[in-house]
Amino acid sequence: MDKIILTNLKIDAVIGIWDWEKRNPQTISIDLEMQTNTKKAAQSDAIEDALDYKAVSKRVKQFAQASQFNLIETLAEKIANIILEEFDVKWLKLRISKPFAIRDSKNIGICIERTKND
Repeated sequence: MDKIILTNLKIDAVIGIWDWEKRNPQTISIDLEMQTNTKKAAQSDAIEDALDYKAVSKRVKQFAQASQFNLIETLAEKIANIILEEFDVKWLKLRISKPFAIRDSKNIGICIERTKND
């Protein structure tokens, strides 16, 4: 199966367990690999036959900016569910990075894989 890959989608979100994190949005980065069949779109050369990755990115940004979670694990699970339910995606790999969340560290993140049947 084919994959659409979206990397380094930057979003300001309220995420974390500490009081300062709950008061101040932090920039997170999201990477997506989404399994979908691209054959029809390749043959027709029509956006109507393709996975609209602009719509996916807008939906993910809208959700993350409007949400507030303690854990990136929760955010990752919720975003995965949205993509699998609302778009023609059969499987996805989702990475969320929270840069500089840990002192003396460049990044902390999570990577999950989900299918429509999970």
